[in-house]
Amino acid sequence: MKASRWLAFILAGWTLLACASLPEVDADRAKARASAMPEVVSAKGKLPRQTTEQLLKKRWTKSTLDLKAQAALEEAATGVPLIAGNKVQLLFDGPQTMTEMMKAIAAAKDHINFETYIFDQDELGKKFAELLIQKQREGVVVNVIYDSVGTIGVPQEFFDHMKAGGVKLLAFNPINPAKARGNGWKLNNRDHRKMLIVDGKVGFAGGINISDTYSKSSPFRGGLGGNGKPGGSGGSGIGSGSGSRIGSGLGSGVGTGAGQQQVTEDDVGWRDTHVRIEGPAVQAMQWLFVQVWIEQDADDLRDAKYFLQVPPVGDKVVRVLGSRPEGHFEIYKAMLLAMQEAKKSIHITCAYFVPDAQTMEALTGAARRGVDVQLVLPSVSDSGLVFHAGRAFYQPLLEAGVKIYELKLSVLHAKTVVIDGVWSTVGSTNLDRRSFLHNSEMNVIVMGDVFGLEMEKAFKEDLHNSREITLVEWNKRPLSNRLKEWLARVWDYWL
Repeated sequence: MKASRWLAFILAGWTLLACASLPEVDADRAKARASAMPEVVSAKGKLPRQTTEQLLKKRWTKSTLDLKAQAALEEAATGVPLIAGNKVQLLFDGPQTMTEMMKAIAAAKDHINFETYIFDQDELGKKFAELLIQKQREGVVVNVIYDSVGTIGVPQEFFDHMKAGGVKLLAFNPINPAKARGNGWKLNNRDHRKMLIVDGKVGFAGGINISDTYSKSSPFRGGLGGNGKPGGSGGSGIGSGSGSRIGSGLGSGVGTGAGQQQVTEDDVGWRDTHVRIEGPAVQAMQWLFVQVWIEQDADDLRDAKYFLQVPPVGDKVVRVLGSRPEGHFEIYKAMLLAMQEAKKSIHITCAYFVPDAQTMEALTGAARRGVDVQLVLPSVSDSGLVFHAGRAFYQPLLEAGVKIYELKLSVLHAKTVVIDGVWSTVGSTNLDRRSFLHNSEMNVIVMGDVFGLEMEKAFKEDLHNSREITLVEWNKRPLSNRLKEWLARVWDYWL
């Protein structure tokens, strides 16, 4: 943890904060506004009603989520349409994701747009930067957005080297108020997205930053090996380096008993998830990138073929959601509506879990009506405060019938949800107020049981590598742990 380098900035930010609030999300109200048929667009524009119905008509039993109805609900709440004709590949951990991203960058012909929270000056960061410089020298336009707080510990010379190589750089929301752009200086508002777009045709999104933190894979067993091959990380708070949450002396160790083992993020691999997308949906990602660039009052983007008519390349129907501070809470609304409408299962893997009241109600309410609600949460974390703040919610969750598991032998950084095996999301968003209120985030929602099955397999692997926390065991935890939870809960809004 590198809290000492930026603690002063955190304290300064806290003094400027005014507590914002999340909107009420009511499924009944959304249903009243929803159309009978959701809008689905393709490379050629909006699909006719009959084509849309054929695309989404697959029948689900009454015990599972109605995808057509859910899509209409989400559209009413977010105003964002579904996009057809995509190929989506699930990527596990840093090594596999970095391999695929670098392969895509090496094949770039026209432009590369890259947006990240952390971009470290370490072995992986230097390798990534040199590849970007090489592509720029080959005539490919390279634009990079990095968060100024997520990279606070990185020497400016690292970015100057890329700039000298021709890469166009934008530091999101500079820490120095004299350099404020766009909507003014708001230290607490951060760009937490991890998004790569290559030639407007291939996109990557998820939880993985550019840091040696991700050079080791989590110890998957079964079909997902530790090499990160299929078949086989910082949070969003103010910080930098391999961890990106507000650190503390509370500790985060493994287990719940008095003799718990203290393990740091440097001792183990990181468990994370990304997706690789091809098809028309990449254009929606492109718009999100350009929107941030424009809102930051940056120089004009250099000429490139940013917006193309991308033909369909697969059969996946997706919704690309980008949220930002003082925005419309698109990701929050979509997640809550899916939880509220779940009929069979809610399976969540989440690195930083500090839920608000509505999320708690959605999870406990689902469990009480018979939905299989299971959470995979960290047993070791790069933030003691967030770790214990999340544990402060275990009691009511367990009492409602929610099953909680803590991942062993890895630092959990993934942010994924799969509901009823047919509604899935992968992205940068944690289940906490910070993600929904103060960060720019990006999530991809994938509709359908084929991708849902892949997500369920990944979730089962996480369960296999986790330890269940039972209510009986939880009630026996030591007083010292209870005190840590109480202290962390006091600050949960700012985490």
